[in-house]
Amino acid sequence: MTRLALLWSVPALFAVYVPSCHTPTVQPTMPPWEARMAEFWEAPADLETRDLFFGPWGRGNAPDANATFTFVRLKDHGTNPGVVVTDPEGREWHVKQPPHNHQGAEGPIEVVLSRVLSAVGYHQPPVYFVPSFTMIDETGAHVVPGGRFRLRDDALKDLGTWSWQRNPYVDTYPYQGLLVILMMFDSSDLKNANNSLYEVRSPGSGPDRWYVVRDLGTALGETGKLAPRRGDPALFERQPFITGVENGFVKFFYHGWHQELFDRRIAPRDLRWASELLVRLTDSQWADAFRAGGYPPDIANRFIVRLQQKIADARRIADTGEVVASP
Repeated sequence: MTRLALLWSVPALFAVYVPSCHTPTVQPTMPPWEARMAEFWEAPADLETRDLFFGPWGRGNAPDANATFTFVRLKDHGTNPGVVVTDPEGREWHVKQPPHNHQGAEGPIEVVLSRVLSAVGYHQPPVYFVPSFTMIDETGAHVVPGGRFRLRDDALKDLGTWSWQRNPYVDTYPYQGLLVILMMFDSSDLKNANNSLYEVRSPGSGPDRWYVVRDLGTALGETGKLAPRRGDPALFERQPFITGVENGFVKFFYHGWHQELFDRRIAPRDLRWASELLVRLTDSQWADAFRAGGYPPDIANRFIVRLQQKIADARRIADTGEVVASP
């Protein structure tokens, strides 16, 4: 049996993430006036016209779904199976594939969140979704399950990880707002290993480093510490969002690791900042973000309706402090 046959013939083995026993302190690593905000977030003046199907890297960087890709190696980390392949142009792609079926797979969810985050100003690497593709290995050419394709681009050099708890942007609106947005998507996987610091080597006047949140596939379902269900529209529709405002701080219906990121830390003004960004996205942009992840329109619409309810809830709570469950 080949390595690839073995990959798709046995149940996926899932790593269990357990953080350290002590609760880390959440604090900035420098005064706010010294932090270079453009490395973390840039205000999207053209938000309403941004392309949420091909994303910030555009059609030209997208993988050709009709091409034949060459197997390089199995993906060497993460909980989903996957492969590293090259395309006919010699570009290297890291493909995250579903263990069983499309629903609940990380790849489509990750592409959707990446599109939304990049649209509202957060840096993202080039990621795309391809449902299936042809790959050639030592046994010949095969059509194999697709998933999230992430391009290895020479313009981005991975410098390692950055910490949610200690970074230059803690307590700024973009940092707090990012956490609010991730709560709207019921994102559970808020571990530092998913945060990448990139050196940006492309010419231009932009920042020379990016603080990036990636591997966003544990979302659109429920939050939890051990194997939360994801990509489930029925579950996502019935999960509460905000349960109250206590002593000036927002309480989320969040059951994942790293409660310290939210415990007495997010204020109604942070809800306003995040929701005023997201409300600028048009209906067609929302539809394009989910289309980019391969979701059929009926399923996409259920997620979008619930997200828009959460945005409206956040705006109302920011304005009135009143917490009322969405219908």
